[in-house]
Amino acid sequence: MSDMYNNPVQRGFFPDPSVVRVGDDYYMANSTFQYFPAIAISHSKDMIHWHVIGHAITDSEELDLRDIKDSHGIWAPDINYVDGKFIIMATLRLNGDGKRDNNVLRRQLVVTSDKPQGPYSKPAWLEVDNIDPSLFVDDDGKKYLLISPGINLLPLSDDCTKVTGESVCVWPGTGERCPEGPHIFKKGEYYYAMLAEGGTGYGHGINVARSKNLYGPYEESPYNPVLRQFNPDAPIQRTGHGNIIETQDGSWWCYYLCGRPNQGNYTTIGRETALDPVTWLSDGWFVINDRKGPSLTQKAPELPECTFEKWTRDDFDDDTLNLNWEFVRNPVKGNYSLTERKGYLRLWTMDGTLNEIRAKNTLVRREQELSYTAQTKVDFYPEKDGEQAGLTCYYSTATYARLSLCYENGRKLQLVINRNHGEELISQVDNIKEQSIYLKVVVDKLTRSFFYSYDGEQWEPAGVLENCIYLCDEGVPDDRKRHTGTLVGIYANNGGCGSRIPADFDYFEYED
Repeated sequence: MSDMYNNPVQRGFFPDPSVVRVGDDYYMANSTFQYFPAIAISHSKDMIHWHVIGHAITDSEELDLRDIKDSHGIWAPDINYVDGKFIIMATLRLNGDGKRDNNVLRRQLVVTSDKPQGPYSKPAWLEVDNIDPSLFVDDDGKKYLLISPGINLLPLSDDCTKVTGESVCVWPGTGERCPEGPHIFKKGEYYYAMLAEGGTGYGHGINVARSKNLYGPYEESPYNPVLRQFNPDAPIQRTGHGNIIETQDGSWWCYYLCGRPNQGNYTTIGRETALDPVTWLSDGWFVINDRKGPSLTQKAPELPECTFEKWTRDDFDDDTLNLNWEFVRNPVKGNYSLTERKGYLRLWTMDGTLNEIRAKNTLVRREQELSYTAQTKVDFYPEKDGEQAGLTCYYSTATYARLSLCYENGRKLQLVINRNHGEELISQVDNIKEQSIYLKVVVDKLTRSFFYSYDGEQWEPAGVLENCIYLCDEGVPDDRKRHTGTLVGIYANNGGCGSRIPADFDYFEYED
């Protein structure tokens, strides 16, 4: 195997990594925000190659995201393995605004399973109104919830489903803004405390402190920040929110959050997961990548290489959806099917449009590179204004692009964007034939070119979008939260006309 690897190691919208090692296996949990199923769980043997194996919550009855605002929902999960069980904690960010009668912003959920891929238990809820929970188990077996801002310690019941004591702030951080993503781990005689500070944007970093007493006082590391990107032109930015791991051979590593800018400070793919080595110094402190900042290329851990086949195409031949698919919020049972027309994914049109939270049947997968091609084939026969189905590059209800087969005084294709001030028709192809149609997007960094075909071989242009800076966290002025990334996929809705007709997708293919 090559002894080098490239960052990020988990590419695409995989933010806020938490990683646990169990024997020779590594498991990662990542934030999913408003997407469902919730809390992606991935597996690796060599720490470099990852594949999604399940989700912590797959039953809509257990997590209602139907009305959750964009970039609210599931934040910053933490995965642990204790006494033969996997324990995942996460924040559910509600729609509260902190004002009277709408003042609960956040709750914490806890799920457990004997198997990393699940199924997991029904969520237990901890009514702690902060963010970024993690579990710490001390040498005596006592369990604690850590939660920001800074590191607050709350004792837990043995099954982690109840808070049993008061919250104590053991380390507020260094004084930088947004002290979050708290972790504590024990090595030797010291408790090491880690925080992400500086905000999740371009000043993000990791700071460390230590104490011989769990409750402190904590002494700050003289090497802080142990990780931060100081080069504004580097291809990896926004680095923080880290999790320290010891391998089976005794080396130490840090998984952390990052983003890849796309022709400017536009992380269109979203926040991803990177890996760098940890070095322990003679004075008992540690540094990440020798304090050089995040690496683009790095020497791999000394573990046997274990790769997984890259998922590039879904022919919809199975009775269940591939684990890499995500619905925007909870899907509605009975309104999508893999069995009603064998070999096709059928999406029934429902009320709402892509710019509404109530819209259902938007099914997307992560973009994983700044340039890629995606295509699909659809049978769809709209007869009323509003009925539409097709291909979408989707960031949120406020920002997306769509190439839609629709009906407006005839069957046509429309290329429509939303850049946070409503839908805009960019181009239109009239007199589309009454037959199956192929749709394709070719993404070249910030340019997205759309095509259609009747045979999948001869492609005709449907429109080009230049400078798509609105498809990312940073690209539009918006006081709403923007923490996700652009995903690509398919959708069907009726635009509010009330009709229910099928859109049958034969396949979806993604290549980067």
